[in-house]
Amino acid sequence: MGRTVTVATCALNQWALDFDGNLGRILKSVEIAKCKGARYRLGPELEICGYGCSDHYFESDTLLHSFQVLAKLLESPVTQDIICDVGMPVMHRNVRYNCRVIFLNKKILLIRPKMDLANTGNYREMRWFTPWNRSRQVEDYFLPRMIQKITNQESVPFGDAVLATLDTCIGSEICEELWTPNSPHIEMGIDGVEIFTNSSASHHVLRKAHMRVDLVNSAMTKNGGIYILANQKGCDGDRLYYDGCAMICMNGATVAQGLQFSLDDVEVLVATLDLEDVRSYRAEISSRNLAASKVIPYFRIKVNFALSWSDDINTPTSEPIQWRYHSPEEEISLGPAFWLWDYLRRSQQGGFLLPLSGGVDSSATACIVYSMCLQVCSAIWNGNQAVLSDVRKIVSDEAYSPKDPQEFCRRILTTCYMASENSSQDTYDRAKSLAEEIGSYHININIDGVVKAVWVVFSTVMGRLPQYYTCGGSSRENLALQNVQARIRMVFAYLFAQLCLWTRGIPGGLLVLGSSNVDESLRGYFTKYDCSSADINPIGGISKNDLRSFIQYCLENFHLTALRSILSAPPTAELEPLKEGQVAQTDEVKNNMGMTYAELSTYGKLRKIAKTGPYSMFCKLINMWKDICTPAEVASKVKHFFKMYSINRHKMTVLTPSYHAANYSPDDNRFDLRPFLYNSAWSWQFRCIDEQVSKLESKDVNSRLEDVV
Repeated sequence: MGRTVTVATCALNQWALDFDGNLGRILKSVEIAKCKGARYRLGPELEICGYGCSDHYFESDTLLHSFQVLAKLLESPVTQDIICDVGMPVMHRNVRYNCRVIFLNKKILLIRPKMDLANTGNYREMRWFTPWNRSRQVEDYFLPRMIQKITNQESVPFGDAVLATLDTCIGSEICEELWTPNSPHIEMGIDGVEIFTNSSASHHVLRKAHMRVDLVNSAMTKNGGIYILANQKGCDGDRLYYDGCAMICMNGATVAQGLQFSLDDVEVLVATLDLEDVRSYRAEISSRNLAASKVIPYFRIKVNFALSWSDDINTPTSEPIQWRYHSPEEEISLGPAFWLWDYLRRSQQGGFLLPLSGGVDSSATACIVYSMCLQVCSAIWNGNQAVLSDVRKIVSDEAYSPKDPQEFCRRILTTCYMASENSSQDTYDRAKSLAEEIGSYHININIDGVVKAVWVVFSTVMGRLPQYYTCGGSSRENLALQNVQARIRMVFAYLFAQLCLWTRGIPGGLLVLGSSNVDESLRGYFTKYDCSSADINPIGGISKNDLRSFIQYCLENFHLTALRSILSAPPTAELEPLKEGQVAQTDEVKNNMGMTYAELSTYGKLRKIAKTGPYSMFCKLINMWKDICTPAEVASKVKHFFKMYSINRHKMTVLTPSYHAANYSPDDNRFDLRPFLYNSAWSWQFRCIDEQVSKLESKDVNSRLEDVV
């Protein structure tokens, strides 16, 4: 009958500018799709060169090598008898576009440029590309000679068009176009397009996955149709982790769900669907049918090929499924772990070094590495030879196979407790216990000798020796004494990372892991160039509250009992003298952060997500906190936050590259672009707050007088 179509989408772990690797993964995905009976294969956005090329898009080499890879794809026997939809940059009339190149049997059917570019948050597509603003218009694109020799085509259609096969009509969207208010699928669906494709490079953010799924399903609920979404996955060279979740949906119901986190570099989803289900679904939507009678038609490119077989009466079709979402704690245990794995294997280093203090943050980082070890071992035991090959390269042992996660963790993770005279026995014990449970190679370092040597040099030159606040020193002296300890720890971390494996007779070096959370970064509550200065930081985009929940998750699911005491301990930097052997310094007291982590998280969300300055934040918080704070107290808290934030903003310019997981991240690289030299008095803004407090207090006094009368 020719009514059931089999289509494939995929999630590929592409790597920016890795043209050899990217080509291999594309070909493998096509091969799998064909083996599963698919007649259409969709891949992620800009999959040929990798999405994260950034300013390399300006280079003619990137365009050249992308076309060279396209030539290999066109020539390959693997890509025959299946419509292949791949992503790459294309320059048309001296303008660079983010494009889909759709081809069949060595013929390019259409080059479809992206019409709505992603240009917010982490995305800067307008810097490198121009949107195609000619809706429903097509021009001739003259192919490079290397492509002409293969396709025997001088030019091909370039623009906003759809494909008309022998049995259906297919229209393309590219990532951001799904998220825009007037998405192309709306008009295309009204014009009779039945299959919509979307090639994405969408990154992971905690609690975001449902938004993508809801957008796809709601789009097809309104208009009917089949929606196929492909996405990149993995770390392709920067702070983002692309989280897969490839999917196929029909008439608002998901029929195929890809993994959000996976060690497989190539994942292919295939679904067989009945086109008549789309047609009957649309038949009773009268509003859609009325709109179809006056829609401006799309240019249709006729394709002498069918996605269905003529004799398909007995072909089973895919049934709707219920999407399974990860909890935020599961997302933290998986996303940053796979990001670390990609970074480790692609940087060709021998493992990680983590300064382990016995607190929540460094313990959470250790747990993420342990989660990575669990996932790697599971993949190997399930027969993933690619992962085993990567493991053997990392440990420099071609015969190695991990016995269990703890044994593998000992091979790739070195933890070190850097004690000073201000360190307590409790944190020493907690770090030691956790290291034993996860299996890391643990070392203890005492930094007192080096710290004292620094102060000997200082006092010899300057003639004075600073004292801690508790010993009669000023706050300036107190902070300097703490900073020296913190910075000495960074020096030791890099020294041991460089030579630790050498002392054990193992080749290679270690990547230093940082463990400052997103709230501390926002407040600037860390020493510039201390242990927060590392190679990469898997928790730098995660809030303290989420990390505490994650620690509880690890306690319950990984059975790491050492985490129980870590959770119950107050957060402390342990940089000031102990009091009778016990910690006297805690983070959230007035003399240190001066605010709680819960408050910091609220400030961060209002500052970045709600886009409030000091005055607007005050206005929102007097209502949010009306049951716990007076307007004057709210004003004091807001002022203190913005003063500390602006004084410390310069630290963001050297912030360790961190896994992006929160939409209120203060990452200065490209997500949160702000000055780093502020007038920290905020005189005008704070005066507006004070005036509003006075009005509210006067109003409150008058209200009380009226009640008395």
